[in-house]
Amino acid sequence: MSIDETTQRGTGLSRKGLDSGTVGLLGAVVIGVSCVAPAYTLTAALGPTVAEVGVNLPAIFLVGFIPMLLVALGYRELNSAMPDSGTSFTWATRAFGPWVGWMGGWGLIAATVIVLSNLAAVAVDFFYLMLSQVLNDPAIADLTLNLPVNIATTLVFIALACYVSYRGMEATKTVQYVLVTFQLIVLAWFAIAAFVHVANGTAFDATAISADWFNPFAVGSFSAFAAGVSLSIFIYWGWDVTLTMNEETTNPRKTPGRAGALTVVVIVVIYLTVALATLAFAGVGDGELGAGNPDNQESIFATLAGPVMGPFAILMSMAVLSSSAASLQSTFVSPARTLLAMGHYRALPKGYGRISPQHKSPSFATFAAAVAAAGFYVFTRLVSENALWDTITALGLMICFYYGITALACVWYFRAQAFSSVRTMVLRFLAPLLGGVILLVMFVKTAIDSMDPAYGSGSELFGVGMVFILGIGVILLGVVLMLVWSRINPAFFRQEILTQGSAAPQD
Repeated sequence: MSIDETTQRGTGLSRKGLDSGTVGLLGAVVIGVSCVAPAYTLTAALGPTVAEVGVNLPAIFLVGFIPMLLVALGYRELNSAMPDSGTSFTWATRAFGPWVGWMGGWGLIAATVIVLSNLAAVAVDFFYLMLSQVLNDPAIADLTLNLPVNIATTLVFIALACYVSYRGMEATKTVQYVLVTFQLIVLAWFAIAAFVHVANGTAFDATAISADWFNPFAVGSFSAFAAGVSLSIFIYWGWDVTLTMNEETTNPRKTPGRAGALTVVVIVVIYLTVALATLAFAGVGDGELGAGNPDNQESIFATLAGPVMGPFAILMSMAVLSSSAASLQSTFVSPARTLLAMGHYRALPKGYGRISPQHKSPSFATFAAAVAAAGFYVFTRLVSENALWDTITALGLMICFYYGITALACVWYFRAQAFSSVRTMVLRFLAPLLGGVILLVMFVKTAIDSMDPAYGSGSELFGVGMVFILGIGVILLGVVLMLVWSRINPAFFRQEILTQGSAAPQD
């Protein structure tokens, strides 16, 4: 289904040559779940979130779910009116004009390129851990600490993921069905095994599930609450990949939005199940296997997989490896298609708008995202490992930034229709407005908190935390690049290609 003439007339919106009709609802949800990467995300985020909020982990997961669902509803409405692979970039441009739109696209691209490098690094860590377990040689796991080996292997992972993405959505779907199914089976296995241990009295620190765990007001302080919510927003991030595939789905106006909302719901069910199983088995204390033990927080599954799953613990290492590898590949979809749209509409050099004649995928844009991710990883790893992890921590700022802009773009674009019916008032006004405001408040709160060096690795510059400097610095870098390109090729910024506008009033 193509963008119809009514949508195109006077807006500048147009198709880009992607392979239409290749992704259905199930495929979109699978790719969405893959991009969120539940196994990888949980092993990295469970510990730090428990450190902030303790047994109220389920409450924080639910609170983080709310703005994601509200924003997803706004994305769905924008996609229904303007199915375009540029998503945040295109929609914010139509609602707020080229300058805000360009920055919305930059926020998405910067966040995804940074996380691509992190996903590759995690995949490499678990790759060598899995090999050490299979070959029963602990020394193999230490190869990830060898900088040349680590960098070389990471670049291979990025290149492989780039190649699959370049091959188009059919290749992507095939890979994702296998990897996502495997990681979900292992997560279910872990949760069931943990609950069985609790029932049998063999859990490390059996803790009875309480209704109070779901009460966000039971969190000790607002700072702890805000830190927990910031972490939970990060763990849901990635569902919007379902929207960037809108020109390649079987029903561009409906399937991507439905897939986005469904992905968020599926993810929250997975997170709550595994979180409850972990807390019930290990508790939140700082004992040997406790979820509150700082030594366990970098990778909670690496600690608990053996005690919970016994001789099958290696499957968890394989699940986290498959999760990070799957997400590495599927995450390429978003920056590649955003870059494609920006090149297509001349917000970037037109080379970014090239399509592979054979695979009907963004060719130059996909390779550009891979080169950027590889370059970012090599640079930060050579400079300082702290710089890499501080930049990952700063991702929360960029996520809140571009999600918030897009949610408010929905409110502004549909402002003439806002009160024409109950449906439009809820889905096109109240839901995205509340979601956008929550995320922008979190952006400001996180920015203020991250000025403290203690927020990240402890690194600082003139007394200001590196998380703040890196997060705001990446956003300001976007401003500089935007100003430079506006001087080189001002057509996009003069609205000669993509125009600002709004939805017509409804009777």
